[in-house]
Amino acid sequence: MNTDNRPPWAAPESLPAHVSIIMDGNGRWAKSRGQDRTQGHRAGTETARRIVREARRLGIRHLTLYTFSSENWERPKHEVSFLFELLVSFLRDELPSLMEQNIRLHVLGDVNGLPLAVRTALNHAMNKTAGNGAMTLNLALNYSGRGEILHAVQALVRQGVLPQDITEEALASRLYTAGQPDPDLMIRTSGELRLSNFLLFQHAYTEFHFTDTYWPDFGVEEFHAALAAYATRERRFGKTGEQIKA
Repeated sequence: MNTDNRPPWAAPESLPAHVSIIMDGNGRWAKSRGQDRTQGHRAGTETARRIVREARRLGIRHLTLYTFSSENWERPKHEVSFLFELLVSFLRDELPSLMEQNIRLHVLGDVNGLPLAVRTALNHAMNKTAGNGAMTLNLALNYSGRGEILHAVQALVRQGVLPQDITEEALASRLYTAGQPDPDLMIRTSGELRLSNFLLFQHAYTEFHFTDTYWPDFGVEEFHAALAAYATRERRFGKTGEQIKA
């Protein structure tokens, strides 16, 4: 995007530094078309590809996609297998683009609990993109918000941190997102109005944007609309407007 012709919402100071997205509605999108759920996931992958590229083009520094939760293991085995096959294909096909766009890939979640082929593809992509610095793409995989907090607390205990030294900063430094800003904007598609165990600690003061659109139909224009709505909000972080201005 030409910086001289940016709309007001796309000015660097108006854009969120970190956007998180719950990509919901793939199955319902497919069902509404008389298709198998797997076709919805395939279409959703194409949407993810477009949104990643647009976020990078706009200059958003961090993008987190809720890709596979720890609860998703309860889905039918053939669907879970398809999701992982799709992920491996996505990583293989998108790696050249990630390198070209200077995007670093990072995973939030229990990577060791994923199938070997997925771990191999993820580790290859993360190692390859480790030096990229224009944007960080976080994939929340085998992820649980409560599990992440528990994991961080266990790390504090193992490291012998004294109770009086356990601060918000100390806990945050042991989360999967350590070193990254908390999301400024969280988008959830498909009309659901809940967090679903997603970045529970990090979303404390995040602005939420909900849309009825199923994820496969969530286009660049609607992404822009969410960013434009975010730009109009006054973020108070629990303070009054007077305190912020002061």
